[in-house]
Amino acid sequence: MSNRPYESVLIGLGGNLGDPQQNMLAALDLIDADPDCRVEEVSSYWRTPPWGKLDQPDFINACARVSTRLEPHEFLALCLTSEKALKRVRLERWGPRSIDIDILFFGNRAISEEGLTVPHPRIAERAFVLVPLAEIAPDLVLGGRSIGEHAKEIDKTGLSTLKAINGKRTRF
Repeated sequence: MSNRPYESVLIGLGGNLGDPQQNMLAALDLIDADPDCRVEEVSSYWRTPPWGKLDQPDFINACARVSTRLEPHEFLALCLTSEKALKRVRLERWGPRSIDIDILFFGNRAISEEGLTVPHPRIAERAFVLVPLAEIAPDLVLGGRSIGEHAKEIDKTGLSTLKAINGKRTRF
């Protein structure tokens, strides 16, 4: 266990193979099981049309707030290990997957390194990220505007909210 102070990390989760909601809950359980991490809040689950590669099933997406004492690359390694444990197979970019975990924000840090760019470079282009993110971090600023403002203006065609499993809509 680290002696570092906790930082707030915002992550995006999604999937369209198997049972995406259960996979997201399992991924959050794996992250929360790390002694240096606590899942603090989870958005609603959203059914969203595929992005990038359109000939595949709809996705289920959500965002979560995690407090962590891990450094960014350590946290990324935890996310990738969690994906692997849930049978994530990377066959094609933007293709179907059982689970995907993206680091959207890591505290107030700006990171541009091999394998990790934070804030995530395509947040403002993706309704499937902005809409659930606006539920848990509406006042967070990206590009001079709040996430809530970005979410209000983005095209939400095809998005619909789903009930959360076991009532875990906004708290983990």
